[in-house]
Amino acid sequence: MTPPSESPRATSSALSAAARSGVETLRSYGGEEGDARIARRRAALIDAALALLGADDGGAISVRGVCRQAGLTARYFYESFASVDDLVADTFDEVIREISDAGLAAFDHGADVEQKVALAVGAIVDVIDADRRKGRLLFSQSLLSPTVAAKRMESTELFASLTLQTASGVLDVETGPDALAAAHFQVGGLGRVLAAWLDGHLDLDRDSVVSVSVGLMVSLGEGLSRAHASRADESEGR
Repeated sequence: MTPPSESPRATSSALSAAARSGVETLRSYGGEEGDARIARRRAALIDAALALLGADDGGAISVRGVCRQAGLTARYFYESFASVDDLVADTFDEVIREISDAGLAAFDHGADVEQKVALAVGAIVDVIDADRRKGRLLFSQSLLSPTVAAKRMESTELFASLTLQTASGVLDVETGPDALAAAHFQVGGLGRVLAAWLDGHLDLDRDSVVSVSVGLMVSLGEGLSRAHASRADESEGR
């Protein structure tokens, strides 16, 4: 469940930035190297995009709007991003990276299956609860741009695959189509629960959200194990 530390888009953006900004990356200004300034401005633009997209009334953003939010001019936008879509995609990737890293680290500390799942879900909930803009970016139904929709599909595939990998390491589950379907069900179900919680449709505190989600996810995994065992018994009896 570990996406790469830097997305290809971010790498190419950084290289493009260096090319567009010329010798700026080789100069120090006020004790700060040029590449450090570019990285700082890029981070500011991503935070601005998160603020605009993750606001209660968040929606479409523009170069002018995100630059205003970040306190930068358009020149500095284009040193890091080719378009608003690139910025939105990189912002989404940053949040996914943070959540997946937190979830995996927590999962590894669990003593048994249920504790591993509880720690992982708790870590994910804590990330989006600490900064609800991140949760709205990932789950809010009001954000329906093609870029966000594509990134959500991509992240669902990622988390389903990683869920299957981690589950196969602690449960007697074959990594076949049934298990992958169950992983998609778990990821999609957790996402909808968190979306409803963030939107205020579920009157549950943090611990209750984790408890309900963990109970459902663990029971699904146990049911899949039983189904596989039953199929194996039927095959042996033929």
